[in-house]
Amino acid sequence: MRVTVLTGGATGERAVAFAGAAQVVAALRERDHVVTVVDSVAGLLDADAERAALAPAVGPPPDAALLDARERRFLVEDLARVAAVRGADVVFLCLHGGRGEGGVLQALLETIGVAYTGSGPLASALAMDKDLAKRLVAAAGVPVPPWRLAPVAAAEVATAIGWPVIVKPSKQGSSLGMTLVETERDLDAAVRAAGQYDDEILIERFLPGREFTVGILGDEALPVGEIVPHHRLFDYTAKYTPGACEEIFPAPVGGAVSARLQALALTAHRALKLGGFSRIDFRLGAGDDIFFLEANTLPGLTGTSLLPQAAEAAGITFADLCERICRLARNVGRLAGNK
Repeated sequence: MRVTVLTGGATGERAVAFAGAAQVVAALRERDHVVTVVDSVAGLLDADAERAALAPAVGPPPDAALLDARERRFLVEDLARVAAVRGADVVFLCLHGGRGEGGVLQALLETIGVAYTGSGPLASALAMDKDLAKRLVAAAGVPVPPWRLAPVAAAEVATAIGWPVIVKPSKQGSSLGMTLVETERDLDAAVRAAGQYDDEILIERFLPGREFTVGILGDEALPVGEIVPHHRLFDYTAKYTPGACEEIFPAPVGGAVSARLQALALTAHRALKLGGFSRIDFRLGAGDDIFFLEANTLPGLTGTSLLPQAAEAAGITFADLCERICRLARNVGRLAGNK
């Protein structure tokens, strides 16, 4: 297949996207696919630019570099003119946050008739908006923790949600801008911190307990994984620093709880109309109560990412995982009348 890996992006997860793309490109070339790399900020990468972009490991989220990338943003409309995009059998999306994960890019690729990995425009937009996602998932019968959108008075937080709370951007991934707030006095500062990444801020109850994740591939749930951070939160640093947390696949949890997690993950996946693959995160509280945290439409594919670990627990190598994601995209493309 001719596969174009579309990566980079002008979001705080740019480094994460490149790190995942490096793994995907190597795996697909190992399978003898013809792979081209396009940065959604800079455009088509030649061999030297590709080596430079895909070489670094995941570091801290960019600050000044991110602002510069936004100014130089390669408009998604321009992607329709890139031969490597128009001529691809599959566009493999290694993007996180912003227009690359939130449905805009998916709508463009639909318009030009190119098969692409992951969910469609509507599903991508719904899952990216954590407020709407929680409403739809709750309506499908999956328990969710109480939440509000900022601005909200501290008194209402205390009565409707309860301290402590998690404050985070509504349309951002990798836990960027996320803060655990224990008391009223720290709420405003946490909202301002989240506001650096999004203009819509989610405030939800912090649930003590164990954290689990369930990958979906096609329409099947992969083995459940447990995330054990070495500090209180599974934040950006914990996610992308080797050794900062323990990730156990399959999770050491009873068969009944594991089956419930997988069933609820599939319910959430279907409620949001997700396609191809996804990853659904949960918290297990006292009494084995399960609560939905969020859905990831383009889960990370770095060396420390959770979806590849779940696939490996199911006997699926990383190269096989990338191959299956491409095949799923091609099947959807054919059904839609794309090439």
